Amino acid sequence: MDWREYIEQRPDVMLGKPVIKGTRITVELILEELGDGADFDDILDAHPMIRPEHIRAALAFASTAIGSEAVLFSN
Repeated sequence: MDWREYIEQRPDVMLGKPVIKGTRITVELILEELGDGADFDDILDAHPMIRPEHIRAALAFASTAIGSEAVLFSN
């Protein structure tokens, strides 16, 4: 999965945190919800504007961020 299709980082949205494109839902929020025990259905119910691929993209982004020393976004 290419998370770049679903995630963006803009300085004018959520203080520049990575978000699901076209929303103010941060990758951080999705990961926190998963870490707190929410499953995909719980997250989709709480945030009806996102789809399962957005959650998978958040996980892929996190994996890339943890495994890389490279800059993930360039301004």
